Amino acid sequence: MSSRAGAAVSTEHDPLEAGIQAAGAAAAALGGADPDLAVVFASGAHLAAPEATLAGVKSVIDPHALIGCGAGGVLGEDRELESGTAVTVWMATFDGPGTVTPFHASLRENGVIDGLPELDGASAAILLPDPYTFPTEAVLRELATLAPATPVLGGLSSARTREGAGALFLGEEVYEEGAVGVRCDGVEILPCVSQGAAPLGREVTITAAEGNVIYELASRPALETVEQIVAELGPRERALISAGLLIGIVIDSGQPEYEQGDFLVRGLLGADPDSGQLVVGAAVHEGQVIKLHARDARSADEDLRRALRARVAALRGDAPAGALVFSCNGRGSAMFGPGDHDAAMVQRELGGAPAAGFFAAGEIGPVGGRSFLHGFTATLALFPK
Repeated sequence: MSSRAGAAVSTEHDPLEAGIQAAGAAAAALGGADPDLAVVFASGAHLAAPEATLAGVKSVIDPHALIGCGAGGVLGEDRELESGTAVTVWMATFDGPGTVTPFHASLRENGVIDGLPELDGASAAILLPDPYTFPTEAVLRELATLAPATPVLGGLSSARTREGAGALFLGEEVYEEGAVGVRCDGVEILPCVSQGAAPLGREVTITAAEGNVIYELASRPALETVEQIVAELGPRERALISAGLLIGIVIDSGQPEYEQGDFLVRGLLGADPDSGQLVVGAAVHEGQVIKLHARDARSADEDLRRALRARVAALRGDAPAGALVFSCNGRGSAMFGPGDHDAAMVQRELGGAPAAGFFAAGEIGPVGGRSFLHGFTATLALFPK
């Protein structure tokens, strides 16, 4: 199977014209072929009438599947538009047997998820949930059991309509709740999850835990062990922790040593100085290895570069056909200072492959072979040629 992709951004305020502009520029890379998949992210004034933006896109192309969502900011080409009005359109054709099947999933009052296709046997899935009306983490836990070999990538919609409703795009329809996405069959996607946090100190094993509470680390009260590790750190590392301590949890423990991308990074939600217990933002169990983490622009820069180069190496040095980018809305200039960091690095390291995406309210991608909802990551779906 071979793929071709195109991507473009428009900052035109008129929603219909913006859709036409972005779709037309992106479609030029496909040589007149209608795409199998088109993905649209819209921000600012477009969320007053997202149907008009979609109508503009559809007036130019007739994709087999079109999905997208409202965004607090968009990425496209080598630019990041963190605020204001913009639309970015990414599209691809998949020559050969590859197919994509679009869907809209929603949560019923009885807790049942309607519309989510079976993903067992799929090559991958892209998922764009509304953060307020879709139980993303619960669904990902279920998929880890029902479709353990299927990577799920995407991000939480980060902007809503002017009326405060969800903004999820499927074809020319705008849904106010749930999630939209595509099931991919025979379409190869290479996942990339780059953490925005630096690992600090030594690794330590959980020796007593229940739910999301850690009672003991290395057979000592958990808080006492963490305090000892912090005391062993250098001045710069302690300064990073002063802005907020994170916990990195190893998901796949069957490795001789662990690198930055092997940890699921979660927040430290609380600590009890009397009992020494720690409360973390994930379920934990005895025997898991953890490592302290802290948000760090320098580490995030190095990790994204390293992760992208590793993916290009996996493609035998070839640039991918294109990439979808889901960057945390806590990254951008808030993390790196100068703008365009993630978009420019993706453009540079992927050899100019068409890339587009948005600043998400949470990013979805695999760690240790299982897909999770993340924060402060840059998560990419790379499409080989």
